[in-house]
Amino acid sequence: MTGRNKWISLGVLALLIALLPLFFPSGYYYRVGALIFVNALSVVGLVILIGYAGQISLGHAGFAGIGAYACALAPEHLGLHPALAVLLGAVISGVMAALIGKPILRLKGYYLAVATLGFGILVSMVLTNERALTGGPDGMNVADLGLRDLLRDMGWKLSGGEFWYMLCGIVLLVGAWLALNLFDSPSGRAMRALHGSEVAAATVGVDVPRQKLRAFVISAVYASVAGSLLALQNGFITPDVAGFMHSVEMVTMAVLGGVGSVLGATFGAAILTLLPQVLTVFAEYEQLVLGLVMVLVMIFLPQGLLPSIARRLKGRDE
Repeated sequence: MTGRNKWISLGVLALLIALLPLFFPSGYYYRVGALIFVNALSVVGLVILIGYAGQISLGHAGFAGIGAYACALAPEHLGLHPALAVLLGAVISGVMAALIGKPILRLKGYYLAVATLGFGILVSMVLTNERALTGGPDGMNVADLGLRDLLRDMGWKLSGGEFWYMLCGIVLLVGAWLALNLFDSPSGRAMRALHGSEVAAATVGVDVPRQKLRAFVISAVYASVAGSLLALQNGFITPDVAGFMHSVEMVTMAVLGGVGSVLGATFGAAILTLLPQVLTVFAEYEQLVLGLVMVLVMIFLPQGLLPSIARRLKGRDE
């Protein structure tokens, strides 16, 4: 990706975040927009892991769960401010990703997918069964971030929906900027090299295990921060955030939009977040329609919606 394309992608994303509220008919849409940004942030992390480094994970919801419960537990038991709890969750997720990534990233293909799936299930079971600490399946409350009150004291009066829309949008922009910068960095080029062929990458001097682990840790931190934002926004959290289906949704969003593209993955997150809202009138057929959309995209647009559409438009122009 050229520097020009990078800034175009960031510019498009920033414009969408800034202009979409002009078309919101009610405050509810701010809430949906913030949810899209949270999902997109975790999916951008998967772009680094799957799109750049070519490694699959079906357990990244486990890291989202760690981030979410860090925001719930750290203020209550350690007296930390929720903002510091976000950092604590990211550090814990990064360390855990480094610890488990070293052995499991030696696996390939579906062996790796099953190993990461096991990690996600393990985290979900701990959060569900440690009722005394986490509240079990009933979940637990999350302390308020306090930043909205601070802004109000400074004269910025924002509704809850507006505040979380802005905050999550800014965090998504920062996450996208970091991911796009990583793409052309030496580490990003090394990751993309092993995506093509680990053997070929190793022959030109790429430290394959180190780059795979680096991508895994970075993507885990993205998922953790996304989980923290979700918990803080809702003010409540349950073990569902670390559930298997959440991991599947994250991977599906990345693949649907275009797993090699930060903007495409964000597009995929928007579609799969919006579809259940649109299909509420067809609640009985929601899963059927979602499945049908996925099958059609994989058959006719296997590289993802946005990259495929962009490629066809470019071909038409030429």
